[in-house]
Amino acid sequence: MTDRLRPFRQLARDLKVDAVALVPGPNFRRTFDKDFGSHERPLVVVISAEGAPAAIVPNLELRSFDLIGFEGEVFDWRDQDGYSDAFAALARALPLESLAVEGQVMRVFVHHALAEALPGLRIVDAEREISGLRLHKTPAEVAALEEAIRISEAALAETVEAVRVGMTEKQVERRLLTALYGHGAEDTAFSPIVAAGKNSARPHAHAGDYEIAAGDALLIDFGARWGGLCADITRTFFVGHADDEAQRVYRTVLDANRRGHEITRPGVTAHEIDDAVISVLEASPYAERIRTKTGHGLGRDVHEAPYIMRGNHTALEPGMVFTNEPGLYDITAFGVRIEDDILVTDDGCRSLTTYPKELTVIGC
Repeated sequence: MTDRLRPFRQLARDLKVDAVALVPGPNFRRTFDKDFGSHERPLVVVISAEGAPAAIVPNLELRSFDLIGFEGEVFDWRDQDGYSDAFAALARALPLESLAVEGQVMRVFVHHALAEALPGLRIVDAEREISGLRLHKTPAEVAALEEAIRISEAALAETVEAVRVGMTEKQVERRLLTALYGHGAEDTAFSPIVAAGKNSARPHAHAGDYEIAAGDALLIDFGARWGGLCADITRTFFVGHADDEAQRVYRTVLDANRRGHEITRPGVTAHEIDDAVISVLEASPYAERIRTKTGHGLGRDVHEAPYIMRGNHTALEPGMVFTNEPGLYDITAFGVRIEDDILVTDDGCRSLTTYPKELTVIGC
């Protein structure tokens, strides 16, 4: 058995289940360095606590699946025959009584196919434990994150230089996407958020036909994907000018962001970081504009553990990466968010993002 499967075998023993199942997604990509789509065709790898693993693979993916050098038996199936026989064959090869699955990734019909093939099977949602295996980034993953962030920051600088009053959010988004790929992005980490004016107060807004006006806030939240890792950066600019209230709100958010950097070190909990950051916002005149927690883990998924929020008493450890992204949002006026990607180090933390955070007025 190769080293790449050993953590899952041990996890199965720790959870007191017979096996762990992986389906296409971030844990699969990290383990096998290969991605498969999750469409109507089930693909499942089952890693036993003891013995060889097995997999169910659509026949049309067999040649691609060969490239991962899988260590166990593969049961393939064709569209015209359906996948029931493949699941039955897996059940004969691995007569499991219990199975840990990725509750946020495995689809219901795959769950049902396993349960039908193995009557009485106890299926355990082990999303937290399975995904927890990638909490600590390897040096290679940190390097990939740094490259994704470098590409993102170069693209943002190029895009911001082109912003002018009268441009639409969609026009800015198109420039950003062109710049991302031009600077070497393999893909986007997620669909970018480009939001101006009142739209900037919608934390997950999408670019539309709104024409940017003088005095508007322009919030850009985006990231490149490179080497399988995701950047996630937000900067808020003001176009033409920033009035006094805009400047006060921005300074408040920046103070909260800086507080997150100051407090982060090994042993500090996600709760303590969020409490320190949000307390800065709560102590300001703009407390009613708080809408979100401080941040979330970052890696092969844009949102993953650890979640930086009150009530999460997970202690941070070296190698963990999370976003520090406080914000204030007034739907009648504008929103401000400032987001950095933070690596926990042996003696503190390091911001992987370096793009300037001082209040910036752009365009004319």
